[in-house]
This record gives sequence, C-alpha cells and structure tokens, in this order.
Amino acid sequence: MAAAAAVAAAAAAMAVAMVEEQVNSLCEQLVKAVTVIMDPASTQRYRLEALKFCEEFKEKCPICVPCGLKLAEKTQTAIVRHFGLQILEHVVKFRWNSMPRLEKVYLKNNVMGLISSGTQSILEEESHIKDVLSRIVVEMIKREWPQHWPDMLKELDTLSKQGETQTELVMFILLRLAEDVVTFQTLPTQRRRDIQQTLTQNMEKIFSFLLTTLQQNVNKYRRMKTDLTQEPKAQANCRVGIAALNTLAGYIDWVALSHITADNCKLLEMLCLLLNEPELQIGAAECLLIAVSRKGKLEDRKPLMVLFGDVAMHYILSAAQTADGEGLVEKHYVFLKRLCQVLCALGSQLCALLGSDSDVETPPNFGKYLDSFLAFTTHPSQFLRSSTQITWGALFRHEVLSRDPLLLGMIPKYLRASMTNLVKVGFPSKSDSPSCEYSRFDFDSDEDFNAFFNSFRAQQGEVMRMACRLDPRTGFQMAGEWLKYQLTTPVDTGPMNSKTGEGLCSIFSPSFVQWDAMTFFSESVISQMFRTLDKDEIPVNDGIDLLQLVLNFETKDPLILSCVLTNVSALFPFVTYRPEYLPQVLSKLFASVTFEVIEESKAPRTRAVKNVRRHACSSIIKMCRDYPQLVLPNFEVLYNHVKQLLSNELLLTQMEKCALMEALVLISNQFKDYERQKAFLEELMAPVAGLWLSPEMQRVLSDPEAFISYVGADNKIADPILEDPSGLNRSRISFCVYTILGVVKRARWPAAPEEAKAGGFLVGYMPSGSPIYRNPCTEQVLKLLDNLLALIRTHNNLYMPEMVARLGETFAKALDMLEVEKNAILGLPQPLLELYDSPVYKTVLERMQGFFCTLYDNCFHILGNAGPSMQQDFYTVEGLATQLLSSAFINLNNIPDYRLRPMLRVFVKPLVLFCPSEYYETLVCPMLGPLFTYLHMRLSQKWQVINQRSMLCEDDAADDNPESQEMLEEQLVRLLTREVMDLITVCCVSKKGVEHNTAVAVDGDDDEAMATEVTPPASAELTELGKCLMTQEDVCTALLITAYTSLSWKDTLSCQRTTTQLCWPLLKQVLQGNLLPDAVSWFFASVLKGLQTHGQHNGCMAALVHLAFQIYEALRPRYTELKAVMEQIPDIQRDSLEQFDSKLLNPTLQKVADKRRKDHFKRLITGCIGKPLGEQFRKEVHIRNLPSLFKKVKPSLEPDVLENEDGESLTALFES
Repeated sequence: MAAAAAVAAAAAAMAVAMVEEQVNSLCEQLVKAVTVIMDPASTQRYRLEALKFCEEFKEKCPICVPCGLKLAEKTQTAIVRHFGLQILEHVVKFRWNSMPRLEKVYLKNNVMGLISSGTQSILEEESHIKDVLSRIVVEMIKREWPQHWPDMLKELDTLSKQGETQTELVMFILLRLAEDVVTFQTLPTQRRRDIQQTLTQNMEKIFSFLLTTLQQNVNKYRRMKTDLTQEPKAQANCRVGIAALNTLAGYIDWVALSHITADNCKLLEMLCLLLNEPELQIGAAECLLIAVSRKGKLEDRKPLMVLFGDVAMHYILSAAQTADGEGLVEKHYVFLKRLCQVLCALGSQLCALLGSDSDVETPPNFGKYLDSFLAFTTHPSQFLRSSTQITWGALFRHEVLSRDPLLLGMIPKYLRASMTNLVKVGFPSKSDSPSCEYSRFDFDSDEDFNAFFNSFRAQQGEVMRMACRLDPRTGFQMAGEWLKYQLTTPVDTGPMNSKTGEGLCSIFSPSFVQWDAMTFFSESVISQMFRTLDKDEIPVNDGIDLLQLVLNFETKDPLILSCVLTNVSALFPFVTYRPEYLPQVLSKLFASVTFEVIEESKAPRTRAVKNVRRHACSSIIKMCRDYPQLVLPNFEVLYNHVKQLLSNELLLTQMEKCALMEALVLISNQFKDYERQKAFLEELMAPVAGLWLSPEMQRVLSDPEAFISYVGADNKIADPILEDPSGLNRSRISFCVYTILGVVKRARWPAAPEEAKAGGFLVGYMPSGSPIYRNPCTEQVLKLLDNLLALIRTHNNLYMPEMVARLGETFAKALDMLEVEKNAILGLPQPLLELYDSPVYKTVLERMQGFFCTLYDNCFHILGNAGPSMQQDFYTVEGLATQLLSSAFINLNNIPDYRLRPMLRVFVKPLVLFCPSEYYETLVCPMLGPLFTYLHMRLSQKWQVINQRSMLCEDDAADDNPESQEMLEEQLVRLLTREVMDLITVCCVSKKGVEHNTAVAVDGDDDEAMATEVTPPASAELTELGKCLMTQEDVCTALLITAYTSLSWKDTLSCQRTTTQLCWPLLKQVLQGNLLPDAVSWFFASVLKGLQTHGQHNGCMAALVHLAFQIYEALRPRYTELKAVMEQIPDIQRDSLEQFDSKLLNPTLQKVADKRRKDHFKRLITGCIGKPLGEQFRKEVHIRNLPSLFKKVKPSLEPDVLENEDGESLTALFES
C-alpha cells in the first residue's frame, strides 16, 4: 500500500513538474511574442505572426490560467504583466461557463491574491494594470454574484483594510461594476436585475464604506501634505481620495436620493469642503454636479436646498474666487466650469421646487447666489458666460422668483453684463481681449468660435427679452444711452482695414463690434418694450428723439450704416405715434438703397456694400408689410421714389429693383379695391410685359442655343474679372423673373371677407361653401406664363450633353454648383472675413453660375407661389398638367440632383398642398404619377452606384479630389432622397399622422434622440389626395415600391421617417384588395432588408420591427408565403416560430399582451437585424443566468433571498 502511494505521489509530482515546465516554456514564447508586437522596430510580418500566436494561445491553450498568472507576476515588465492579465480576462469572459468549479475557485483566489500582494505600490503601479485587474474581478462578479459569491462585498472590504493600493483597486472594481450594470447595461436582463437589486439592498453599506474611505484618506492627506517627509504617503491618500470621488460619481447618478441626503446631507457637506482642496476639487465638483442635477420626486429633492445654506454657499463661492484668482490654468479653468454647472443646476432645482403648491421658500441666501451667478456671467471666458444663460432665463420666467425684489434688482446688472457680452470679441487667433486666452482652451478655430458666439448671442437675446418683460423701461433707457454714445463716438477701424476702402471698418474693427452689439441689444429690448407696455405707457418722446438722432447720422462705412438701418427699423414703431416722421425715414432708407462707397466705381461691390443696399430694401419691404396703413397715405411719394430709381437701368441690381416693387405691391393690397389694384399692377408690370413678350425675348426663351448665346455663355473671355459683354442681357431676364415672382408672392385680396366682397375680389363659392377670391395680379401673370414655361423648358434642356458642349471655354462649368452651395452641403464653414469683405462674384464665371442658379430657383418659386396666389385661376389653366409635364419635368435624366431638389421643394410641394381637391384628377394625378415613377427609378440607380462604390475600392480616379466629390454626390443623393420621401409623405399622409414624429433626430444616428419604442399612432391616415393617388394603379405601384425600397437605402433619417409615417398607411390602403403573394413577400422582405441595413440604429430598428410585426400580424393569416420568408432569416428558431404562428392563427386562444407578442417577434427576427461594424466580428460573450434571486411571489410569502426554487440553500461557489 505504502509503495503504491509513493508511486502515485511521484507520478503526481512528475505531472506537476511537466505542467510547470510546459508553462515556463510557453511563457518564454509569449514574452518574446509580446516584445515583438510592442517593438516599433519589428517588421509587419513578424508582428502579425506574433499576434497570431498570442491570439491562438488565448483561444486554444488548455493551460491559460497558470500561464496568465505567471506572466502577471510582479517580477515581469508592465507590458508582459498586462498581457498576462488580459489572458485571465479572456478566460473569464469566454471560458467561464465551461470551466470546472475548482478551476474557477483557483482563478478567483489567485486574482484576489494579485490585488492583495501582486501589484506595485499605489504610486508606482501603471494605471492600465490597475484597470485590467479591476476588470477581471468585475467580470467574475457579473457571472457569480450574489448567488455563488455572497461574501464578495466582505472580501473587498477586507482587501481595502490592507492599505491604499488595495483600497484604490476596490474603488475601481465598485465603479466598473456600477458602469457595466447600470450605466452601460452590458449583461443579460436577469443578471443585471439580480446584481442591481443586490447592490440596492446593500447600498447603505456601500455608501457608508465609500464615505468612510473618502473621509479617512482626506483627513490623512490633509495632515501629511505639509510634511515633506510624508509626501509619498500623502500622495497615496490623495490618490485613494480621487478614486473614491470617481466611484461616488458612478453611484450618485442612480441610487436613491435618500443615500445622498442621509445624515443631514453629510455627503454634500463633505463635497463642499473638498471644493477648496486643489487636488480633489474637480472630483468633488463632479459629484456635487451629478447630485444637484438629479431628477425625481420633488419631495425627495427638497434636502438639496441645504446647498443654499450659509456654509455650503461660502465654500462654493470661496472655491470659485480662489480658482479664478490664480490666473488661467487649465485645471482651475475646468474646475470653474464645473462650479458654474453646479450653480446652474442649483438654480434649476430651485425653480422646480419653488412653486405655488410647495412649502419650499425662497432661500435667505438667494441674493448671494445671484451675485455669484452674475460673477460667472461677467467672467472673461465666453464659454462660462454662455453657460449661465439658460438658468437666467428660467429664473426670469419663474412664476414666484420673477416677482422677487432681489431678482428684479438684478435685471439692470444682468442687462449691463449683456452689453459687454454681446460684443463679439474673444477669437482664439487674436489677443485683443482677455477672452481670447480662454477661447484658445475652448475652440479649435475662429470659425468654431464664430458659430458658438452666434448661438450664444441668440440665446442672450431671448433672455434679455425675458428680463425686459419684467422691467421694460430699464432696458429701453440703457439702449438709448448706448445708442447715443455710439452715435457720438469717433470711428476706430483698428489695425485691420477693410478691403472695401481705406479708413473703413472690417468685421473685427473695435467700432464695428460695438455698433453690432449695441444694435442687437436695442433691437431686443425695444421690440420687447412694445410687446409689454400698454400703448399710453410707451415713452414716445424719448423714442422719437432717438429716431431723429439716428436719421441725422451720416456715415460712409457700410458695416456701420447697416447697423444704423437696423436701429431705424427697431425704432420705427414710434412713427406709428408720430406719422409726420415717415417721409424722413423713407428718404433715409432710399438713400441707402443706392449706397456706394465710391460713386461711379467700376469695381464689383463688396459683400458689405451689397448688404447695406439689400438691408435698405428689406427694411422698406418690412415696413410696408407690417405697417401698410401707416405707409398708405404716402403711397404716391413712395411710388415716385421707386419710379425715379427704376428709370436708370444700371443704378440698381435686379433684386433691388424687384424688392422696391414688392414694397409697392404690399401697399397696393391696402387699396382694397380690385379694379384700382389691378390697374396699378398693370402699370407696374408694363415694362416687364413689354420686355418679356417681345419677339426677341420669345425667341431667346424658347431656344436653348439662342438662350446660351443671349446670356453670353458661349463666349471665350480674355479678362474674366472685368469683361462681361452680355451682363445686361442676363440682368433683363433676371429683372423680369424677379418681378413676376415679387408680384405673385405679394399681391393678395383683403383678409377680411366683408372687405374682399366690397372690393370686388369675391367671385363665388366652392361646393363646400368656402369663398373663391380672385387675385388682381392674375391677368398680368397668366399672360406671361407661356414664356415662363418656355424658359423652364429651355433651362432644363441646357443640361443635355449637346447643349453643355456649346458652352464657351470660360463657361464650361457655368451649370455647376456654386462653391457656397457645395460647402453648405458638406458642412464646411466659410472663412470669416470673406463673408463681408470679398466681392460678391469674383469672376464672370461665378456671376454666370449665380445667374443660372438663381434663375432656376426663382422660376420654380413662381410656379410654387402661383397656386396659393391665384388659386382656381391657375389650377384651371387649360392643359396645365400637360404644359408642366412638357416644361418643368422635361429632360429630368440630365438634370443634376442639386437642381432637382429645389424643384421638388419650392414648386411641386406647394403646388400639391394648395391644390383644391376638385383638380386632383385633372392636374395632380397626371403629373405626380410619371414623376413618382421616374423618381423611384432615379433614386434606385443612384443608391445602387453608392452601394457598389462602398464595396469596390477604385485605385484610379480622374477627378482632382475624388473623395470630396464622392462625398458631395452621396450627400446630395441623401438630401434628394429625403426631399422625395418628404414630398410623398406630404401628398399621402394626413397632418395628424405625422406630428408624432418627435423621435427623429437631426443627426441620423443619434441613438439617444431616437427613441427605441417608436410606435406610429393609429391616426396616421391617408389624405384625400393620397387616396386619389392610390386608386390609380401605376401611381399606387410607384408609391409602394418607392416607400418600401427606400427602407434599405443608407439614409437613417429618411428610413425612420418613411417607416413611422408612410409605409403602413400606404399598405393598409391596398390590404382589402387581392395582393399577389409575391408582392406581399416582397413588402415583408423589404422591411427585413431595412433591418439588415439600419438595425444598428435604435430608432430605426424599433420602427422597422414594429412595421414588420404589423405586416406579419395583418397578412400572415392570408398568406402562408410570409412564413417562408421568416424561415430564411439566419439562426431563426423554428419551434419558436411555430409557437408564434399557432397563437397568431388560432383566434380562440387568448391574445397575449401586444408588447409581449412584439418582443417574441423581435427575438424571432434577431438574425436579420444589422449590427454596427464594430460588433459584427466581435466574439460573443455569454453570461449565464443564475437561479433567480428575486421571484415574483405573492406578497404574503417572504422566502429567504438565498433560497432557490427547490428551497435548497445555494452553495457558495467561492469559499473564502
């Protein structure tokens, strides 16, 4: 017996020795492989071989655990140790379910041993080693706690008592566990529920442990930090303190508020104290911010008001002052941002808790809070200033606080601060303001800063208007003082002169930025004063005095003159009290319409000069639109002014001429006399009609070759900057088109039915009883319509290859997109100075491109406005559908996407929307049928090209910049797709059915904004037009095929909108008919294809699953083919499908709840739901459910939490 035992012992020892030898040998190879992988000098081939060896080892080697443990020993280098720990992590993630119990125990004990004694000290150990070690423990917890490892928390507590190194690792473990279980939810539902509920049950202990750890280490740190001999120990305690704060931040967000406010808000008190501890203050501020931002029951949030107390407020303010007083250091600046957010969140809590039905009162320190908040609003950092705006708005809007004397007393200070904040300074590339230094931390470029500042300024305007609602007079008084100051201050152009002329401002000049800010301020506060004060309270005399000063101010600087014009518009409402000032206002505006820096200059006007002239025109239009009764008595004066300006063909641009004509048309609407207005419009349009209907123009507009020659696009020009022989011809065509558009857009009948009837505008009633009006411009416009359609036909034909070939060498790209359009589509910012200082079109080619682009858009704007403007007179034009089909819709194959988009948006959409139902059959259906069929064909081809392109990688490319060209083309196809789907939706689905679409994010893949439960409401019904279109077989087919094909086009936004708004209403309309089985299968398969393409986006996925579920439920009983489609889904569980089908097809069975049926269906089709690229090849991690811990039992039963279904106690897998 003894001999046998000895032999067995020897054999065992030999086996152990052999394994040990094997481990040593493998570890040597692994160390070499890891060294090769990490060595920058390694060749790619060696590196790949080493990588392959390491990966195969992790996947296949049966002795991974001992190898991993050996490599993780302290004696190895950090890189090798990290790899060893990665091996152990891989084992836990992918082999745990198949490991024997003893091996699990062995691994767990060794890992805990590594935490206990297998790492370097807290200050020496690499952070990536700490990270991977904590990950291994969390992966084991996710698989075994609490059922098989009930003492886990005790073990962590014991480890933490060993010292700072272990305590920090325990903090990392607790934080990682909270992130995986609660924040990222990276484990199965039942496991997540078990762990989260056990965490919640133990939260009092966990919180107590975290707070004690924080307190003890902070106290030790404070004691030792002044003693240089104790510095390493102090730093170790500081590290643990930081780790404890980070871990608290991971829990504060979701634990019950009672834990945060326990012991008289001890946690909040500690956090406030730590705000003055430089090494810990950012972590403390982060925790405080999360705590103060908590939502939940108002009752639970009341204790947070303790932060308005003397002690807390003192610590918060002193910390802010200290951080700010130490100059611009990144660390301190980040801390200031956090503190600012804390104060904002405190303000939000106060606004939520303080109300008419609450017992919370305005805190005694509210004044101190406002002062400190104002300090952030006046800080040099533009980012900090902007961070306070939303909270100011909430305070000024609040029903109780807005009446508080302290807040009302703050309004002048806030407005004074806004006067500074509105001045656009702080560009990161400059050094002309203290803000610049801060901007260099916050913004990558001047363009970034500019975009931020524009939205910040708009936000300030909103808040200033709220403040002026409470105190309108103060705002007006400040605006008046500032305006007077600017009018009397000499102009300072600064070091950088404008290209417009010597001695003029650029957009960065000190004078201009002040004028610009003052103008925005006065505009905001004056408009609010008129809305707030009663008529007899308006300070008319003061307003008229200001207006007089502005009207008398003369300047030759275009940027400042533009601001002056805005002030004239802002002060114009005072003229309603003193109409005698109207002629002065008109003469100021008309003088600006013809503004030039240098009279008779041949050089092209700069953007700033153009803006002044355009600004003056739009001010006149705005005045005539908003105050027509006031201007009407001066109509003759206005008319003579305009006639005088129009008499000189070169004085104004075509757009300026037409803007002035629009103003006249707006006033003529006040005649309220059909015959008089018609006669006036006839007189106004006589020059246009004469030119437009002349034989020469008729020839030019009807023949593409004659048109190209007339506008000069077939020339070769030697000097493309100055020489432009056909400019006048182009301007004549533009003038006609602009004028027709202006008249169609502005001429209207009186809004009041009795005035319309008395003025002769009413011609009868519809069968429904609604009145039919006639527009006084109809006769004039309709006689110009034929030539307009001829121009559109000609313009479309310009894109034919033979016509493009006729363009002159200079104008070969005349029909291309403008650079501005390209940049807008690609989202590229424009250089700042160019916005104002460059000539509008630098070359004759750019002028030609601008001409074609504007002409095309304006022609379709006319047709789009014709329906709402002339109503039945337009819709009953003889053969209108045929005429439109042979002009607007001709040669579409050659028309580029960037021209097709505006056509659909500005012409087809309004034409259809405003069309009375009587003309659906004669006009809309004959037009939309061929259009929708064509658009589907075009988009399908475009998406096919894009899909092929993404599969193939072409080496050669002819274009100079093929990548950006492809990006532009793809983006255009996306935008066109959205336009087409939007048009179909507008035509077919009633308004109430589309208002639900709140979940659609602007950015197609913003998962947070796209809700995961997107269920279209039952009210998404077809419109009358939709029903009419669906009765025509060819149109119906085109609509259905387009809607369902588009689901697999790679545009998330379009897919979600189409799925939620369009697909089901269209299909529902044809359900009652006899659909072919192949068609039904195709619809269902199209939705599944959509899931394959868009399944990675939660919003799309939820909407598509819902649609597939609707189709299957509605059609499966009639079409067995749908089951065949389901069976083709990869990895489908046939028995589960049979079960679902039997419940669906057996009407006698009780219906399961809709959500459960849908969840079952979603599980069935999981195989065809697309995954993000990063997850497609990821190895699946399987975490098994343990016996359920929290059963749904009758309330009377209270079983032991650690008993399983059979009542037996669960054996602890991990014995300590």
